[in-house]
Amino acid sequence: MKIEKIDAIKFKNGEIIRTKEEVVNDETVTLIINDGISRNFSAIRDSLREFAVGYLINENMVKSPADIESIEIDENTISVKINPELLKTNETVLCSDSGGGWRSKIKTVEPVESSFQVDVSELIERIEQLKQNAEIWQATGGTHVAGIVYENQFIVKEDVSRHVAVDKVIGCGILNGFDLSNSYVIYSGRMPADMVIKMTRAKVPILASNAAPSNSGYNIAKKGNITLVGFLRGQRCNIYNNQNRILF
Repeated sequence: MKIEKIDAIKFKNGEIIRTKEEVVNDETVTLIINDGISRNFSAIRDSLREFAVGYLINENMVKSPADIESIEIDENTISVKINPELLKTNETVLCSDSGGGWRSKIKTVEPVESSFQVDVSELIERIEQLKQNAEIWQATGGTHVAGIVYENQFIVKEDVSRHVAVDKVIGCGILNGFDLSNSYVIYSGRMPADMVIKMTRAKVPILASNAAPSNSGYNIAKKGNITLVGFLRGQRCNIYNNQNRILF
């Protein structure tokens, strides 16, 4: 169950009402890499295989799905095996995020080479579709929602952590054969460095959000040749860096 009902007291217009409120059912999910490295995340127990693939790519632990030898899921535990040689050169995973997981330090930024373009009217339409598909958020207000778009395919995932939500959609895109260099990610949340770096590692050229970028995110976007679209609300948005990817 992704949603649970809990007892609550609602105060509104001077009136006190005993009620049942819906909340998102988050759990601790453990990712174990090569029987030695263990990471815990607060997440919804959904699309865990996709999350594992997206996490490994986005945190620079593997370069492609071919580097992943196996993924086994046992309830809340994900056990993965990757080429052990990759762990010797991997960027050290040391930084915790607000969702309870662990993220890699940014040591190198490889620019994304892509001539992909998208019309601004499509982005405006997609942000509305993103909200419409956010069923858990609509019921509880307790999730972030992320989507990945490739051609006419649009996959949406929700989670309590914006990082996990984006890891899941990128993993979905990879496992569904999306050409990520001709795709874009659209989601609800700020765009700091630790989010923008995911786009460079997955080779996704555009990140769009209803929220704002930070200076650290903008700097990574410049180094990584990523186009950021922020404040995507109603009929407006701001485009940062490599604006020629957005058509008007």
